[in-house]
Amino acid sequence: MGSSDLPSCEASHNAGWRRGDWCVPRRGRHRRRIGSLAMPDWALAGTYLEACNCDAICPCRRVGGRPGAGRSTHGVCVGALSWQIESGHVSEVDAADLSVVLAFRYSDDEPGSPWTYFIYVDERADEAQREALGEVFTGQRGGTADEQFPWAFKPANLLGVRPAAIEIDHTPGRGWFRAGGEVSVRVREPVPDQEPVTCLIPGHHRSGRELFTDLLDVSDGPLEFELSGVCAYESTFEYSARD
Repeated sequence: MGSSDLPSCEASHNAGWRRGDWCVPRRGRHRRRIGSLAMPDWALAGTYLEACNCDAICPCRRVGGRPGAGRSTHGVCVGALSWQIESGHVSEVDAADLSVVLAFRYSDDEPGSPWTYFIYVDERADEAQREALGEVFTGQRGGTADEQFPWAFKPANLLGVRPAAIEIDHTPGRGWFRAGGEVSVRVREPVPDQEPVTCLIPGHHRSGRELFTDLLDVSDGPLEFELSGVCAYESTFEYSARD
């Protein structure tokens, strides 16, 4: 793709980016850094926990291998996702023992149901690590994101990628996570007597478990909600460039 295909970087700046070399490709695709269209090798693996405002079991899951209804319980879905990276790298950058959190909202009735979201990257990461993880989790590095990250393979409104004090405990059945004062999630217990449940974001090829949420609290700009008793999901993940 030539430079003539890239519109002004103003939109990405207004969306929260602080680097002037990020632009928005055509057709609403995600921001991509000029001059870095090549996709270097990367791979990340670890544990995953999410919560959203849908009733358990979330309609987006597969249950017993059967696809769910797809449409969210209330027509508007809000929630938060977390990844504890146990091992991995992005090009030459080590990403082990770092964490990422994402808070989001989307409406099923909006054409394309685009996600509006923030990404929070572990404040312990250095600049290279933060930039690398931001690229992976916004989908700019391709690979797994092209198939498993709805905010990457659909139109989306990225509100910002920012460092945060992230705390994560993904203990099965009673996990929790926090990102600064903006995001707090705590699960209560597994849904009883469930068939095998899988989720797109960690991957339908990976086993996981549906849970009830004790707390889902997000307070950051246009994302503002506090809920309890809604659905959650725990699993593992293994993402890569797949090149």
